[in-house]
Amino acid sequence: MSLKHGLLGLLNYGPMTGYELDKAFSVSLDFFWQAKTSQVYRELDAMEHSGWLTSERVIQNEKPNKRVYSLTASGKEELINWLSEPEADIMDTMRVRSAFLMRVFFAGEIDDGQALLMMRRYRQTCAEMLAALDMVSDSVNQYEQVVADERKTKYWKITELYSEAYYQAGLAWADKAIAIMEGE
Repeated sequence: MSLKHGLLGLLNYGPMTGYELDKAFSVSLDFFWQAKTSQVYRELDAMEHSGWLTSERVIQNEKPNKRVYSLTASGKEELINWLSEPEADIMDTMRVRSAFLMRVFFAGEIDDGQALLMMRRYRQTCAEMLAALDMVSDSVNQYEQVVADERKTKYWKITELYSEAYYQAGLAWADKAIAIMEGE
């Protein structure tokens, strides 16, 4: 996946400003694809030059002007083509690349207290992210009202389910690791 395909997917639901796209991206796709605001705007410009979207400048009184982006037919075609392509190597999508796990692997080189603190921080982060999923659920429910297409929104809920399972697994793993580290 790439940022451009995520943005095309969001624009498929209707025209949005760059601000709205950035916000929608961060509350819906951020778990599995992160993007900075500057990257979003850079990609929007590139996609407009490619003809995948158009923008209209809206003049506003008492507010800054804004650009509203809309998906073009070729942008929709690119999205459908990307969605229709099989994953080149499904195993590559399953591989984990984690600096944190690398640290855990070599944690025998540091004080046990430091290693335990590192694991407790990881556990705390998983707990915080799991709690934050309520906001994602609220966003899915909000956008579900806008899109009004249960077939599409069920897939949003499926990715939300993955996020929940991921953080729950992280918590369970961290609890077992902490127990091992504490010698229980």
